[in-house]
Amino acid sequence: MKLHNYFRSSASFRVRIALELKGLSYEYIPVHIAKGDHKKAPYAALSADTLVPMLEVDGQKLSQSMAIIEYLDEKHPAPALLPTDAMGRAKVRALAQSIACEIHPLNNLRVLKYLVRELKLDEEAKGTWYRHWCREGLEAFERQLNQLPPSTYCYGDTPTLADCCLVPQIFNAKRFDVNFEGLPRTMAAFDACMALPAVQKAQPSACPDNEA
Repeated sequence: MKLHNYFRSSASFRVRIALELKGLSYEYIPVHIAKGDHKKAPYAALSADTLVPMLEVDGQKLSQSMAIIEYLDEKHPAPALLPTDAMGRAKVRALAQSIACEIHPLNNLRVLKYLVRELKLDEEAKGTWYRHWCREGLEAFERQLNQLPPSTYCYGDTPTLADCCLVPQIFNAKRFDVNFEGLPRTMAAFDACMALPAVQKAQPSACPDNEA
C-alpha cells in the first residue's frame, strides 16, 4: 500500500492512525499541500480531487479519509474500528462525521487560505474564525459524548473511527489556541488515544516530512 499524504493534514493523520492501529505497513509518500504540490504533476495526474490523503492499494486509488478507513476496516477487520451492532456503528459514524463533516471543512487549509487571499482577512481574524467554528463543533461533540455511557475512548473501551477523527482535530485546534475548557469527555478520550503507541507513531512529529 502507498499512502500519499501530508504530515499536517488532519485527514491524512486519521488514515495514519487507522493503519497503525491495525498494524498495517505502507509506503509513505509526502505531498506538500502548503506549497501546492497536490495541484501539480505528478500528484495531480493521480488524484481526481487533488486532495490528500490518497491510498493506492491492489491497483486502485482510494480518496477521502473516511472511505479509506472504512475500506481498511472491512479488509482488515481486527482490531475493529466500528462496533459490531448497527446502532453502535451509527453512533460512531455520527461522532466521526461531526468532526469530518462539520468542524474540519470550515477550518481546513484551503478555506483558511481563501479567507486571507481572497477575502483579505488578517491573521487575527482568521484565527477568530477558526476558533469560533472549532469550539462550536467541539461543544456539540461533547454533548454527543454525554449522551453515551461512560467510556475510555469516544465510544467504548477500544479506539474507533471517531477517535481516528478526534485526535487530528485536537492537534489542529491546539495550533490555533482553541479553548478546551468544559470538554472533559472529549479531552479524556484524546488523552487516552495519545497514550497508545499506534497514535504516537502516526502523529505529525513522527512523519518523515515533518517540519518543526
